[in-house]
Amino acid sequence: MRVSRKVQKILNFYETDNPGSKANLARMLMNGRVGGTGKLLVLAVDQGFEHGPDRSYASNPAAYDPHYLYKLAINAGMSAYAAPLGWLEAGAATYCGQVPLILKMNSSNSLMNKDLAPDQAITATIEDALRLGCSAIGFTIYPGSDASLDQFEELRELAAEAKAVGLGVVVWSYPRGNLSKDGERAVDIISYGAHMAALLGAHIIKVKLPTEHLENSENKKAFEENKIPIKTLEDRIKVVVRGCFNGKRIVIFSGLEKKDTKDVVNDAKAIANAGGFGSIIGRNCFQRSYEETLSMLKNVAEVYQKS
Repeated sequence: MRVSRKVQKILNFYETDNPGSKANLARMLMNGRVGGTGKLLVLAVDQGFEHGPDRSYASNPAAYDPHYLYKLAINAGMSAYAAPLGWLEAGAATYCGQVPLILKMNSSNSLMNKDLAPDQAITATIEDALRLGCSAIGFTIYPGSDASLDQFEELRELAAEAKAVGLGVVVWSYPRGNLSKDGERAVDIISYGAHMAALLGAHIIKVKLPTEHLENSENKKAFEENKIPIKTLEDRIKVVVRGCFNGKRIVIFSGLEKKDTKDVVNDAKAIANAGGFGSIIGRNCFQRSYEETLSMLKNVAEVYQKS
């Protein structure tokens, strides 16, 4: 595998990581349609754990089959495929080595008491990731939750173990808990959550696309006094990228709920123009037909190839 200059520049940002972790980052950054561009296009399928299979897959029944998702990731030319333990185990032998894998290490579910602090259970081990031939682990944190300090400690232990054996670390940073509903996607909160993930040692940070809302009064004051532009999505993505060590940590953005194909492509254009590192897409892939998804992902990949 040859490594492009753009990818080598990104790898150089990770100054203390061992060759194993850098090699796995390179495998993802060099794989698929956007390989070598410095961008990532990742398929993430953990919604079944979070919301249940029928709510997640009934609109496209083929997606109930784990092999369908492997084939989608491979044939669409994704950089990597992220999923919980059972999903990956169900196709690991058949599709061995055909797409880099990210083992999602913790999960929650929508049946829990809503009065509890947002939290997730650890559902896999580093040994599972190695056994399945994964390139990285994935872990969700909920900045703003009363359970977040425990999550930070869990992540620190798992990240240290993963790096020691040469795996990458991908952190889903989803602010939740002591925030308004609008605050969960507010630009100041998304930026803060992404920065926390970088401080916790993430190689790759996954966040939601930020809105123009400012949640915290002190943050709002800083934005206004320093005249930080947040009017457009591109402006707001620049804020998040800057918060991830001034672009020296890979930050990718989730596609959120299913939307029109043109909106998914326009999101990618904003990400590319603002210096973001790519997209991590779930529902906008597996809740569409196979052919429609392949066409959409081809268009998204073309955006990143041109950036």
